[in-house]
Amino acid sequence: MASVTPISARAWQRMLSGRRLDLLDPSPLDVELIDIAHGLARVARWNGQTHGDHAFSVAQHSIMVEQIFCINQPQASADDRMMALLHDAPEFVIGDMISPFKAVVGGGYKTVEKRLEAAIHLRFGLAPHPSRELKAQIKKADQIAAYFEAVELAGFSETEAKKLFGMPRGFSREMLPIAPEAATTAQVHFVRRFEAIDAERAGKS
Repeated sequence: MASVTPISARAWQRMLSGRRLDLLDPSPLDVELIDIAHGLARVARWNGQTHGDHAFSVAQHSIMVEQIFCINQPQASADDRMMALLHDAPEFVIGDMISPFKAVVGGGYKTVEKRLEAAIHLRFGLAPHPSRELKAQIKKADQIAAYFEAVELAGFSETEAKKLFGMPRGFSREMLPIAPEAATTAQVHFVRRFEAIDAERAGKS
């Protein structure tokens, strides 16, 4: 009986821009803003278990985190704000894996995520990874966003959300863009915010 040659597993994702992004060895040359915005606008936070006619997308979450970060860090550079906006950018290709499942999967997920983060940052002229201090500041903004998302959209009680994410101080739901949007709208808003920050980085505004 003839032996069958095993087919190697495909490790790349074809993007709508036509790029092929290798998940194991991602190249900055295969990263495009249009693909990031399109993907993040269609990835649902909380596995889609949220109230509203539309999912609350990672694109919307990213904009909200960057807004919170700016309030907390008013002197932050445009580069820092761009890293805040792109803090979940790898999810445009690997999806938004909820924290409990990340704990089960372990280090393999983090390795892929880190490689993608570096490729994305380098594509847009940023350092491969944020400094430890910046990462902590972005994480704080992320936790504040998660608290409001949990209470307003995902059915958590305030007590549950406070236990998991801490109690935000100096923020209220009215300050944040938390109403779920259609994917096409979220995509446009993400691109606009990216371009506004990028213009500042280039000294155009």
